[in-house]
Amino acid sequence: MFKMPSYVITGASRGLGWEFLRQISSDSNNTVIGLVRRKSATEEKVKGELPDRTNIHIVEADITDYAALKNAAVEVATITGGGLDYLIANAGVVSHFDAYDPIGVLGHQPETLEEELTECFKVNVVSNIHLFNLFMPLILKGGIKKVIAISSGQASLDIIPKLGIEVAALYSISKAGLNTAVAKFSAQYAKEGVLFMSICPGMVETGHFVDATEEQMQGLRAMLGAFFEYAPNFRGPVPPGAAVKDVISVMEKASVNTGDGGSFVSHYGNQQWL
Repeated sequence: MFKMPSYVITGASRGLGWEFLRQISSDSNNTVIGLVRRKSATEEKVKGELPDRTNIHIVEADITDYAALKNAAVEVATITGGGLDYLIANAGVVSHFDAYDPIGVLGHQPETLEEELTECFKVNVVSNIHLFNLFMPLILKGGIKKVIAISSGQASLDIIPKLGIEVAALYSISKAGLNTAVAKFSAQYAKEGVLFMSICPGMVETGHFVDATEEQMQGLRAMLGAFFEYAPNFRGPVPPGAAVKDVISVMEKASVNTGDGGSFVSHYGNQQWL
């Protein structure tokens, strides 16, 4: 009997997570489970925007709540029959504190710096480690066995000095930590056929800079100028739909057998970040 591929997507209520949910559920053969903080609100959104998709299931869990994640894993196992093919770790936090200033300037507010970095680390690294550990029994029983972390080119140790990217230091540090965790999980589970990898979706338009002041925009323009120099074909942030389509393509092609385990790649499947 043909078994429908199953997917869990964290942070599925909006942005990239919602777009993953929308695109993957367009194939009625897929069982798609969105992990969200507010189940009822997301179910209403599904009802309003994707009303005929009976293959979508919404499960409530804040990824920073270990007990809630543990319960979510049990609920997902009930929906899928015990296994899981794809786990897409999309949920994360983006600091606004570090969005426009370099790390030396952030240091003028040491307490805020520490609080913000701790929050980034808790959500983007620790919570995903718990997520992976709690869902591994399901992944090991799945047929496809792929765990994908949504990362950022801001965490590339090559690109930061090359382009002189001063901003988003705390976010970048946490994403570099996530990439390392993914590589460690791969080292443990690749021999069991599980693909762990980090994929950057490129620069995506999610409204992050909508409240920027003119002074902050000047700094942003300088960074974008460096991006254009690095990638002459870069046209600025892309809509979530295009980014997710690219990430899914990379995710589907990648495998443990072709050496992708533990890798950190862009939406092009290589080290070209823009």
